[in-house]
Amino acid sequence: MIGTFTIVARDRATQARASELVTAHGAVRCPAFMPVGTAGSVKGLAPWELERLAPEMVLANTYHLLLRPGVELIEHLGGLHRFMAWDGPILTDSGGFQIFSLAERRRYDDGGVVFRSHIDGDELRLTPEGCVDAQRRLGTDVAMALDVCPALPASRAELEQAVVTTSRWASRCRAALPAGGETLLFGIVQGGLEPDLRRRSAEELAPLGFDGHALGGFSVGEPPEAMWEAVGWAAPLLPADRPRYLMGVGTPRDLVEAVAAGCDLFDCVMPTRNARNGLLHTSRGPVVLKNARWKRSEEPADPACDCPTCRRCSVAYLRHLYLAHEAAVVVLATVHNLHFFLSLMRRVRWAIMSGRFAEIREEVLAVGAAGG
Repeated sequence: MIGTFTIVARDRATQARASELVTAHGAVRCPAFMPVGTAGSVKGLAPWELERLAPEMVLANTYHLLLRPGVELIEHLGGLHRFMAWDGPILTDSGGFQIFSLAERRRYDDGGVVFRSHIDGDELRLTPEGCVDAQRRLGTDVAMALDVCPALPASRAELEQAVVTTSRWASRCRAALPAGGETLLFGIVQGGLEPDLRRRSAEELAPLGFDGHALGGFSVGEPPEAMWEAVGWAAPLLPADRPRYLMGVGTPRDLVEAVAAGCDLFDCVMPTRNARNGLLHTSRGPVVLKNARWKRSEEPADPACDCPTCRRCSVAYLRHLYLAHEAAVVVLATVHNLHFFLSLMRRVRWAIMSGRFAEIREEVLAVGAAGG
């Protein structure tokens, strides 16, 4: 049944768990990393390349799709899955992150938030009701409630107000999209690095009957060590019988630390953005293509990787393409980086189910300590 969430294995030493969430477009096996397709496309990849990588779910952004091409057009053309030629599960962000990232282009009113478009300057008003209705019309599998995501560091007063507004909007989102339909709805917990505010936010959202819960407001200016510590105590505040989604995070180390804390779902632009900027994530740490050390290297970027890029291309060739500004390098690097992240999550899931999560965690932390 749509919305069913099953925990299939737990790690004995941590909060890590392997689980499955049933959506209208298939089961999502967790822990899972979602490639980011902000405007309905994962940058650098054709739909068939995305299919070959086989992510459990992809993410698109309601705010950007509202601006262009518009919900009406996507709905007219058969919904977001058909529009972007992707048959698997889709999660859409609410636009709450843009309250953080586009702070200079938005203002609050008594019922929501008004953005001035970065495309043409027109105003776009988002309300909790309009936000979830747009996601329902897009045909998304998992919709996100509208929230307030403050940048860090933030004052206690700012964080408290974000919690108050997020809770009020969450209640309106749940009322606008009742449970039982094909679109699942997740609530978002805020509170910065303040344990009491995170607990308050989680407790206020829990009775609303969301299909899953997310931790928002991380990786927005705080040091990584502070984030790891906070996620460690914040994740267990979320209902244990629902999916837990850590939004907008992160590096391989971020992922394994968050899995250890009990998180199930993740997204981040890092793999695709770094690919466009010539940085490859590998089992031995980052490979920066512009570095002269790779000029004559006949080996793949990651000898331990079995992705199409590493099977066929030397790192010297990738370096040449990057320095020559050839578009092909974006595709090749994106395929590799996403394969690396998705494979890491598959290995983590296998490790949890086989009682070997500690080994994978130590391996990732060792690479991170060496500069990975």
